[in-house]
Amino acid sequence: MPQPLSSVAAGHNRGAAREAELLRRIDERLRWLATWTIHNANHLRESRDGLKVGGHQASCASMTTILTALYFHALRPEDRVAVKPHASPVFHAAQYLMGRQTREQLEAFRSFRGAQSYPSRTKDRDDVDFSTGSVGLGVAITAFASLMQDYLKGHGLLDPAREGRFVATLGDAELDEGNIYECLIEAYKHDIRNCWWIVDYNRQSLDATTADRMFDRFDDIFETAGWRVVTLKWGKAQMRAFARPGGRALQAWIEGCPNADFAALTYQGGAAWRERLTRDIGREAGVAALLESFDDEALHQLMIGLGGHCIETLTEAFDACQDDVPTLFIAYTVKGFGLPLQGHKDNHAGLMTPAQVEALRQSMGVPKGEEWSPLAGLAPEDAAEVRAFIDAAPFAQPAQRRFVAESVPVPARADFPSPDGAEQSTQQAFGRILLDLAKSGHPLADRIVTTSPDVTVSTNLGGFVNQRGLFRRRETADVFRDARIPSPQKWAGGGAGQHVELGIAEHNLFLNLAAFGLSAPLFGQRLLPVGTVYDPFISRGLDALNYACYQDARFMLVATPSGLTLGPEGGAHQSIYTPLIGVGQPGLTYFEPAFVDELAEVMRWSFEHMQAPDGGSVYLRLTTRALAQVERADDAWREDALRGAYWLKAPSAGSEAAIVFCGAVAPEVLAAAEQLAEDLPGLGVLNVVSPGLLHRDWMAARRGRWTVGERRTSHAESLLSRLAPGAGLVTVVDGAPATLSWLGGVLGQRVSALGLDSFGQVGDLPDLYRHYRLDVDAIVEACADLFI
Repeated sequence: MPQPLSSVAAGHNRGAAREAELLRRIDERLRWLATWTIHNANHLRESRDGLKVGGHQASCASMTTILTALYFHALRPEDRVAVKPHASPVFHAAQYLMGRQTREQLEAFRSFRGAQSYPSRTKDRDDVDFSTGSVGLGVAITAFASLMQDYLKGHGLLDPAREGRFVATLGDAELDEGNIYECLIEAYKHDIRNCWWIVDYNRQSLDATTADRMFDRFDDIFETAGWRVVTLKWGKAQMRAFARPGGRALQAWIEGCPNADFAALTYQGGAAWRERLTRDIGREAGVAALLESFDDEALHQLMIGLGGHCIETLTEAFDACQDDVPTLFIAYTVKGFGLPLQGHKDNHAGLMTPAQVEALRQSMGVPKGEEWSPLAGLAPEDAAEVRAFIDAAPFAQPAQRRFVAESVPVPARADFPSPDGAEQSTQQAFGRILLDLAKSGHPLADRIVTTSPDVTVSTNLGGFVNQRGLFRRRETADVFRDARIPSPQKWAGGGAGQHVELGIAEHNLFLNLAAFGLSAPLFGQRLLPVGTVYDPFISRGLDALNYACYQDARFMLVATPSGLTLGPEGGAHQSIYTPLIGVGQPGLTYFEPAFVDELAEVMRWSFEHMQAPDGGSVYLRLTTRALAQVERADDAWREDALRGAYWLKAPSAGSEAAIVFCGAVAPEVLAAAEQLAEDLPGLGVLNVVSPGLLHRDWMAARRGRWTVGERRTSHAESLLSRLAPGAGLVTVVDGAPATLSWLGGVLGQRVSALGLDSFGQVGDLPDLYRHYRLDVDAIVEACADLFI
């Protein structure tokens, strides 16, 4: 016979209660292991340099219950998480309990090749979904990853079994980061789904407690942007107390308690709570008896038992939000919960003393010498039950979570578009190459996804978008076309579109490139994102660009116009030091081609490099300036160009002189070389197509003596060795002179470096190039100073 409903409910309640108890024990293990990992790094491990190692014990303690409820209850293997940076030890401890992290890694936390200070998908050995560290960026990328998942789904590329939710856990201080709100606006426009952001709302930042007036503002902000907001303020024990006589007065007092006061009382403990509550509300009906029913320790635990530390509150909230509505959970917590430094305003970077850790060990029943044991402090039968529970958790089940995607074929050189024209700009040619690819029907074109922060047309993406359409989850009409209003732009959108149009926010551009550039390892489907931006505005999103490269996301960044070539716009729109970003940014290879056939060769190489196991992302610095194209005698230049540079005009053997240039200044350089032909008949002209590749190869060759035991000859050395040992170099670039001036150090040659080191004036190129010494006369004079 079926059980009576009351019996079924009772059985369910017993099961839920037992699960909550097991989760609480896991929560305690995570708090201990995170604390011990940091303590070991700072107090037990040998310190050879005397520097504080750090590790944020208080920030970890406020997060353990949230991560317990996530990893051991709510998450499935297909879900992806960006963990709060300062909760890295808790994440590693959770992985350790699941058998996916080693004791050796925990013992080496924040040391060479140990567990990373902040979760890193490229450096940590356990399974990090998104690197975090620069606060706010790990949060925002989950929204763009959700958009990327919808893109795959719209294009029939998503395996339904791999569709999951994107989760970010964040500290409340991260809500001060502007990129979160830029992302929130863009997420609303694109109607993102399947995204949870969970705020560790401990109301303490590095320097201070959070402003009280922000309590209810976040609800308004997120709800306006279409998010569901779930506030988890009270734990179950608090709710039971509030239901008793005097409970409403207690609840109202907590509601009105300033953040700073609450933090100070948390640090002081039960006696301080009792004294303050008695003074403030002790005369209200029922309050005295309510307070008297708790001893000091129990009262303290009641007051700090907020929703973010209550397993039942968290799991019930997560279970109630199983649809695809984006949701913000605001989980009230105590910074340093369960530790002696809880609530103290200076606890953010504070470390527990050895005596405090010893007291914590004893209070948690962890036997001495078993501090690293995953379930230390539990009786054998309890440990067995907890172990079985961990092994049965949905997220702990064996599953492939990192994928290797098949390569997308790239057209052979003979078939790759290379626009014809006697005079062309690289910006214009870039757009024509993408348009030709879009028309070709080649498989490569189907995997390209373009994106731009409201500069789609002005960066020459319009042709590609006309052919391939805008990506939208819902069909959108081209109103101007339907109204028969003439326009060269076709802006219809739908699930099959291949362009993601963004608002004017460069952080969003780079986060979107990062998310789409991770499609291969996250979903086993390779997308080739191409993002365009005005070159001077790269620096507006530089933190997010660095973050994208740190993830090992693969994308092509096309920045145009560059340098002084947008002369009438003035200094605000003229980029100076972006070449140095290209040279110095790890994971990014910078090219600045002067001619269209170079650009085509570079783009073909880039689409292959973006897919190579040891590849990376690419930055193309292009120009609006139309240049006369050079005639080629043969294809011999191509191999050297893809190594960074080639002789556009070969020097005579042992020549005393060479002009080295990059990009848009080619006409001035060639004209100067022609003028100097009589006085310097052996003068060479070296075209540096990629200062980044050339410099990286030179440095790698120099390091080779101690990394691989040999000293090979770099490409830069091979090229410059054609000159006399004491030859001079004049380097010319429409950007920072240091982009090329380092070449003098390759073989110890003299250098006269021409370039920009101040903000540009408004003007046409003849005036500007003359003023900033980039014109023909300046190049001739520099050569004369060195060589004649």
